[in-house]
Amino acid sequence: MAVAECAGHNGRPPLWTDYSHPQLWTLFAMEDNEIPLRLADGSAPMAANALLDQLRLLGISVPTINHPPMHTVKDSKAMRITPGGAGDIKNLFLRNKKGQMWLITCQEDRQIDLKALAKALGAGRFSFASHQRLMLYLGVAPGAVSPLALINDRQRSVTFVIDNGLLAFETIYLHPLDNTQTTAMTTCELLDFIAETGHPPHTITFDSDGVHCNDLSPGEAC
Repeated sequence: MAVAECAGHNGRPPLWTDYSHPQLWTLFAMEDNEIPLRLADGSAPMAANALLDQLRLLGISVPTINHPPMHTVKDSKAMRITPGGAGDIKNLFLRNKKGQMWLITCQEDRQIDLKALAKALGAGRFSFASHQRLMLYLGVAPGAVSPLALINDRQRSVTFVIDNGLLAFETIYLHPLDNTQTTAMTTCELLDFIAETGHPPHTITFDSDGVHCNDLSPGEAC
């Protein structure tokens, strides 16, 4: 496929339930700004407990551990609550000059060359999206970013890309919209759920000859 195709979405409708966030009008301070807990469409973002309830209703097992806030990969490693780091991730929320957005999920120790990544995705030039944009499109604060936050992208504005190296792990560990919790999900169930939100996954392969992007067919990782 052409590299540029990695920026596209299919026409499948998103899957979510309209939950009301209990702190809709609460503001959180960040970068000396106050950011309202509202999405780009004006609705409230889903709360962590509502997300976990929805996953359970779908028959997905989501064992979840509570812990002190984790803001960085360094925090995650210092508090290591997962077995040996296998299946632990880091997430990059990126935008280009046109305002298009990508969520990149990769192995926690993966070194990322943003220039090479942007070229592989046909994005032009990447920069990190602002905290305001993070709330508007993923409905989370920094430190709580994970693929599960795509449930809040109800307008399907964000393209999801996952590190092909993660597909080798049976289980992935991620925050369920809250960086004081870590949830374990099978890789297959995570990818299926994300696809049902209207975000068909693309994969990035990091090889010695560069970065390569491909579509991931439903069930291909399983």
